[in-house]
Amino acid sequence: MGARSQLWSIAKMSVTGGVIGVTISDRYVTVVAIKGHSMHPTMTATDSALRGDIVLAEKACLDQYKFSRGDVILFKCPSNHKEVFVKRLIGLPGEWIQLPASSEIIKVPQGHCWVEGDNAARSWDSRSFGPLCTRNMWRLAVNSSKNWHQVVLNNLASFLEYVHFISL
Repeated sequence: MGARSQLWSIAKMSVTGGVIGVTISDRYVTVVAIKGHSMHPTMTATDSALRGDIVLAEKACLDQYKFSRGDVILFKCPSNHKEVFVKRLIGLPGEWIQLPASSEIIKVPQGHCWVEGDNAARSWDSRSFGPLCTRNMWRLAVNSSKNWHQVVLNNLASFLEYVHFISL
């Protein structure tokens, strides 16, 4: 009976931890491993998520946050909504953008933004798919590091303060 109750206790803790983890990841903050080379040298991908750069990405702030040029955002790929990209915000709705290596100037439509990777030669971004619909913006990158433990620990205290604040 003792082994059964221990197993039951572990199962309950695992399910509870999983539900809490999914809720936090879905509503507030998540850790995302960098894939590809489009943000190199700012962020670097490797063959292992544990060795490459990771990004702590926040979702709770998107409704109130005033985005500005230079912010690093995560968004759902326009052609495949299951894929998430990390790019730098270059232009906001209503702004004029000069296309790199071109004299063409375009106006970013309302409800859209212009995003580009830091490594222009290896980035699939607004230069390829055009202005990004702001509804596809998924998260705001708030921290990046090569050490995922460091990212989580550095931001855990402020995240817990935030969760406590919104639960009051």
